[in-house]
Amino acid sequence: MVATRCNWQGLQDFCYQVFMKAGLPEPSAAIVAESLVEADLRGVDSHGVVRTAIYLKRIEAGMIDPHSQIEKVSESDANVLVDGNNNFGSVIGRRALEIAMEKAKNNGAAFVGVKGSNHFGTGAYYALKAIEQDMILLVMSNASQTMPPTGGVRPFIGTNPLAVGVPSGEELPFILDMATSVVARGKIIVAAQKGEDIPTGWAIDKDGKPTTDANAALEGSVLPVGGPKGYAISMFIDILSGVLTGAGFGKYVHNMYDNWEQPQNVGHLFIAVDINRFIPLELFKARMDQYIRELKQEPKAHGIQEILIPGELEYRRTQERKANGIELPQKVAEELAEIGRRFGIDFSKASF
Repeated sequence: MVATRCNWQGLQDFCYQVFMKAGLPEPSAAIVAESLVEADLRGVDSHGVVRTAIYLKRIEAGMIDPHSQIEKVSESDANVLVDGNNNFGSVIGRRALEIAMEKAKNNGAAFVGVKGSNHFGTGAYYALKAIEQDMILLVMSNASQTMPPTGGVRPFIGTNPLAVGVPSGEELPFILDMATSVVARGKIIVAAQKGEDIPTGWAIDKDGKPTTDANAALEGSVLPVGGPKGYAISMFIDILSGVLTGAGFGKYVHNMYDNWEQPQNVGHLFIAVDINRFIPLELFKARMDQYIRELKQEPKAHGIQEILIPGELEYRRTQERKANGIELPQKVAEELAEIGRRFGIDFSKASF
């Protein structure tokens, strides 16, 4: 299948113009476009510009309200509950992050819960923003049903993601961004779009049998990472993001692809930590550098050239794709080109 190589800035500008034409306020269009392209740069293609079409479809169907007011429902010194009122997930997420960091600067740490949200992109997008402000961030989100509880057959919980960002000094920062499934469901969607099989162990079909057929997997369930451990982690993320905040949980987080009658009502939780409340920032960064350097100097297993830290592969991929372009599958490129024609925007300007 032929791929289209795009300049990342051109692709981001294309998406920005598309969302502006779709009626988003300018700041929101910029955030959504940046979030999508950031995912593609890091190699998380399942959360990148491939989501443009479904985002637009949900706006047109009234399932996302890009003009709703994001509001604080309750607030104390270090805790805030935010109602996104069904705006874009990444727009709500950025606002919740800003609140969390401001509260953490004033109080040392902050917990910001979110209800009434939508798919908010990658957790790393927010972790990187927090690292720029020299803060530690933990962010989690629930998602619609795609994964069975251990011992079950049908989906009950989502592939609920967890991300952690920790700044460092001269070394790369620590960035963990993981789904609680063996693989993000979005990767199976991409495989189905490409007509490719998936590895054994990623998913089961609707009858609970292992499958390598991406389409059968989409009708069935993805599997939790680490078996019962991944299931338990996904469950606690659903509790903190959904049950605690008043957002949907379990079957009450609605699927963005299948449910055209109800908003998603996704929930998130942002936890920001001001490092200076523990030890001086520069000392912390020096200690992080020491930790990372000593870890990377550990003896290597046979055939291993280098020990990497979480986020390092994605950093390198970002640098490579910024220099050489982002490859989009033919189907995705054609879809974006058609969207461009609909809005009077030339997609070819984004490609090399």
